[in-house]
Amino acid sequence: MKIALVHEWLINYAGSERVVEQILNCFPQADLFSLIDFIPVGQRDFIQNKTVTTSFIQRMPFAKTKHRHYLPLMPLAVEQLDVSSYDVVISSSHAVAKGILTGPNQLHICYCHSPIRYAWDMQHQYLREAGITHGLKSWLTRYILHKIRLWDYRTANGVDYFVANSKFIARRIFKVYRREASVIYPNVDVDKFTLQTEKQDYYLTASRLVPYKKIVLIAEAFASMPDKKLKIVGTGPDQKKIADLVATAANIEYLGFVEDAELVNLMQNAKAFVFAAEEDFGIIPVEAQACGTPVIAYGRGGSLETVHGLTSESPTGVFFAKQSVAAVIAGVTQFEAQTVITSENCRQNALRFSASRFRTEFTQFVEQKYQEFCERKS
Repeated sequence: MKIALVHEWLINYAGSERVVEQILNCFPQADLFSLIDFIPVGQRDFIQNKTVTTSFIQRMPFAKTKHRHYLPLMPLAVEQLDVSSYDVVISSSHAVAKGILTGPNQLHICYCHSPIRYAWDMQHQYLREAGITHGLKSWLTRYILHKIRLWDYRTANGVDYFVANSKFIARRIFKVYRREASVIYPNVDVDKFTLQTEKQDYYLTASRLVPYKKIVLIAEAFASMPDKKLKIVGTGPDQKKIADLVATAANIEYLGFVEDAELVNLMQNAKAFVFAAEEDFGIIPVEAQACGTPVIAYGRGGSLETVHGLTSESPTGVFFAKQSVAAVIAGVTQFEAQTVITSENCRQNALRFSASRFRTEFTQFVEQKYQEFCERKS
């Protein structure tokens, strides 16, 4: 198979880029395409130091730091990437990568991290968080997102097979595109986060400090529980809100950015990890469980698939029902009252999401679908 791998943008090494890394480990001969590529020299090991074919957005002003501002041009840009000489096209898509143009003699498999969240069911939330719910800018943004939705729905027809990163996203794919999707969970570096059974007397949360991650909500909940300690790791737009809360709550410690080794240490020693976001999958709760650390999570989205609640045979965490201060407090209270969660069960659950498991499942999926595709052509 001659394979092309198409990804939206290569800016840093985050969740979707970790999947790209493992797809390249499955198919190291694949050529890599992306709208933009600003991965620095010396940090390109995860893409095997490949030369990346980029779009015209790569040469646009401020593309490195303001690439999201070019969303209206991204459908056009991805359609200009020429993959016509490849047998198999794999798109790693959370925005526009699946819109790559392919022909009837090419197999297109989309690993879908999500349909474009801010264009579909989360549009109103994103507009609120961006502060553009009224006025000319708001209506212009809504019109652009409307056009993106039309394009996004149309281009779903160019995908032969969808692979979702969770059952939650498979449901979103069906809701948006009316297409079935196979589920192959993304890879988590469970070997990096090793088991520790002895815990210290603090809770941990870690994330980019953006509104939908609900870190401020977690901090507000712990400010109402002065007898319980919370450590917060991360940076982002909500940093000032966190700092203001910490200034009035002696039980909350804000650590800002920490190196990977320190984050592992914090996870290993925490009595539980608190997670209040509605995520498509959610890598960091799995990393916490790999350390043997239970998770107190909002019971929506990918957390329901990565954390085993108290009603399961081998529980690894506790769910709370709402994104509210009272619900977080109730979740912490329920966690402290239970005696059935063990560090060993947490670790065992996390192993379901190893990189080796992903490589095996994804390689088998692509090879099987390509064989079926070739048989239909002949």
